[in-house]
Amino acid sequence: MIRLIAAIDDRRGIATATGIPWSLPEDAAYFRDRTRTGLILMGRSTYDEFASPLHDRENYVLTHDDTVPLRDGFVAVPSLDDLRARVPDGDVWVIGGAAVYAATIGQADELFLTRVLADFDCTKFFPPFEDGFTLTSEGEEHEDGGVRFRFQTWRTVG
Repeated sequence: MIRLIAAIDDRRGIATATGIPWSLPEDAAYFRDRTRTGLILMGRSTYDEFASPLHDRENYVLTHDDTVPLRDGFVAVPSLDDLRARVPDGDVWVIGGAAVYAATIGQADELFLTRVLADFDCTKFFPPFEDGFTLTSEGEEHEDGGVRFRFQTWRTVG
């Protein structure tokens, strides 16, 4: 199963030029819990944010330049299809960034979204998804540091 996981604001924003504009420890815990099993796929910019792989296992970095060496525990792949060919079994968690979400959303089975209930003037965005997915669950509204948010799960239509 291909799953995308992201926190998005009211305009589907995921980051500004300086990074994620909110800090939500409960969302970070949700992310860690959800992605604990399965494969991790990220883009090069997201890779740059991590000092080590998530959950002490190989993490895959979507990049077309496999000549640049990656740190131990990270493996370069040119596409989601290539990753599935290398490792055909197991869930794949796509964790960002914007270009990777856009490149993989057409193959996604589920979306795990933290809907941050405000506009943070983001410059990087999660792709439009509402026409291709159905909301299957929505949690209660939470608040942390004046920021309101809720967890949602969306499943592909058809």
